[in-house]
Amino acid sequence: MTAARAALMQRLSTIGWREAAPVIGAAVAFGILFWQPMVTLGRDWWNDPEAGHGLLLAPLAAFLAWKRGWATDGHGQRTDARGQPVLGIAILVGAVLLRYVSGLAAELFIMRASLLGAGIGLVVFLGGVRQLIHWWLPTTLLALSIPLPAVVLGSLALPLQLKASQLGAAMLELRHVPVRVAGNVIHLPGQSLFVTEACSGLRSLTALLALGVLIGGLWLKSVPGRALIVFSAIPVAMALNGVRIFLTGFFAYFVSPSLAEGIMHYSEGWAMFVVAFVLLGLISWGTAAVEGRVLARRAA
Repeated sequence: MTAARAALMQRLSTIGWREAAPVIGAAVAFGILFWQPMVTLGRDWWNDPEAGHGLLLAPLAAFLAWKRGWATDGHGQRTDARGQPVLGIAILVGAVLLRYVSGLAAELFIMRASLLGAGIGLVVFLGGVRQLIHWWLPTTLLALSIPLPAVVLGSLALPLQLKASQLGAAMLELRHVPVRVAGNVIHLPGQSLFVTEACSGLRSLTALLALGVLIGGLWLKSVPGRALIVFSAIPVAMALNGVRIFLTGFFAYFVSPSLAEGIMHYSEGWAMFVVAFVLLGLISWGTAAVEGRVLARRAA
């Protein structure tokens, strides 16, 4: 346990009811105001496959915030950066207004964004912007755990479906498989493969972006290095989804049409995600090696 965390625990053990009452009141008010977005968010994490990554990201963000603790100096002591009550209250007021407006319009995404905004306001109120910067990784993971609106998901899924269909068909042609593409449908002799929204690669892209943020935040030091690993997730996800469609068509044409669905189809998806994980790991390893050389030269 760090000195700062030990001091915090000692401080908490000496807090009396008079000091605790405002904190308890604020927690109750927060729960009442944001109960609906919290419940609907948890329900979507549990029931919606497109939002299931939140079940992992939210607890991980909480753990990372607890692990990092308060911003400290090089000696483990909390810095003299203080809370910014005025700015924090302004953010909280904005979040509450956003919560009210989104409730009137029944807009879940904005309602959930107001929940995140209220949390940011509390952090700024207690620890200032410096503390928010110190917790940038948990905050980013929480933001990524909020499901996008259905209209946005639909507008993203369709181009990904078309691109994945084109990539898969191109690979099949390289293997001399007679193929014709019509939108998101790949026509093979005697059968057709439909690249549905679930096969667009959007789920794997979302998961890989979150994984890139996590890897960059934990193992890389520079902003360009972190940006590289995050943006690398996009072509990796798209390319491997094209490979998945190629394998589906290849096995359906040369082996059996039944291999285009069922357990084989889902197994290909999991296998491609493992390959994507390995590729991101290799990219981050190479980026970390470059960072180490650059830092060594600067130190010399």
